[in-house]
Amino acid sequence: MRKPTRSVADIFSGEVDSFTVVGGEHSTDLRLSEIHFKSGARNRWHTHTTDQILLCTDGDGIIATDAEQHDLTPGVVALIPKNTRHWHGAKPGKDMTHWSILGPADTRIAD
Repeated sequence: MRKPTRSVADIFSGEVDSFTVVGGEHSTDLRLSEIHFKSGARNRWHTHTTDQILLCTDGDGIIATDAEQHDLTPGVVALIPKNTRHWHGAKPGKDMTHWSILGPADTRIAD
């Protein structure tokens, strides 16, 4: 079993561990990743060129778009339509883990 690794991607702020469950050599059409945001860590404003589904599995987080903001708690599923500027991450002082399902998308930071 693969273990999560610390992400150093420019899109993240704070301590974020992740691993790709499905993708790359196993599937070119979908990518399933588990992302663990530690205490207040989040990603920057960004967009994807395909829809994205997030499933919160643990902790307490936030998903935000230019129009609205919602809590991410275990069991919450969020659909982010393609080309929607958004961010997601853990609330300050809390950790949060979600699964991300994404098609073959370009991701662009949109601060």
